[in-house]
Amino acid sequence: MLLTLSAICMRSYLVKGRAAKPRLDMLDLPMFTRQDLGLHGLNLSTELLTGISRDRLEKLRERSDKAGCACLLLIESETQAFGDSSESVALAAVDRLQRVIQAGHILGCNAVAVKASGHDDPAVFARTADRLRKAVDKAERLELNVLLSPHDGLTSTPERITELIKKIGGFRVGTFPDFQAAAAAPDSTAYLRRLTPYASVVSASTQKFTPDKGADADSPDASVKHGPYSLEPLVEAILSVGYDGTLAIDYRGPGDAKLGVLRSRRLFERLLSDEAEDIEVPAEDEGELPVEDPEEEE
Repeated sequence: MLLTLSAICMRSYLVKGRAAKPRLDMLDLPMFTRQDLGLHGLNLSTELLTGISRDRLEKLRERSDKAGCACLLLIESETQAFGDSSESVALAAVDRLQRVIQAGHILGCNAVAVKASGHDDPAVFARTADRLRKAVDKAERLELNVLLSPHDGLTSTPERITELIKKIGGFRVGTFPDFQAAAAAPDSTAYLRRLTPYASVVSASTQKFTPDKGADADSPDASVKHGPYSLEPLVEAILSVGYDGTLAIDYRGPGDAKLGVLRSRRLFERLLSDEAEDIEVPAEDEGELPVEDPEEEE
């Protein structure tokens, strides 16, 4: 499984603070990710690219290729109201996603991710599917996937996300599951087992590491515990459905982001090594995976 970096967690390194310049230039991020963090790809967020020209995007792609750390996913930072009753608001959301798709194409990404806002009701659902289909058509022409991120309301449950995917149709729409969102669900492992079969990227979000007693608090190699949720069952859940795609590390906790990412990487490397030896893939007849449409089975 490929371990990559969600660049938004390095925001403190990439944006200007009190100093005149950021600690890390965006064009140096691929080499930093590969050499300093030991990760093998980038997942960028649009908020980090605000005001960046096409020329600079192309240079970022070149630097990524040279570093052996390709840009794989472009994440739209703002939720988009595809299902809004106002045609102008919805068309603006479609236009925004189409521009994100174009930027992802320039960067050489395989996919873009977006959150759809709106209440969970039939009218909003239908409008969201119809308008997202227009953006997915552009993604198909450019050979990119559109991934739906979990969000409150319309896509707050795995069932609604998968229903929306089926309503949109095509082979270029999928999911972008998130460990933190899964941990907040009533059944975190069932949540991931339902969404992961549609995913090409899973967000391995981490929040806080507590070093064991006597361990070096500043060492990335220190023995630590993660909280407020356990990562082991989440990793087990994605492996249990045969997932072998990209795991995007996104440290969202306090302290130095680099240390948090390094600790995340080491923990996931251990878990992936340990769990892969023990996980049994559920039988198809156990009904745990949303591979088939229930209506088609009747």
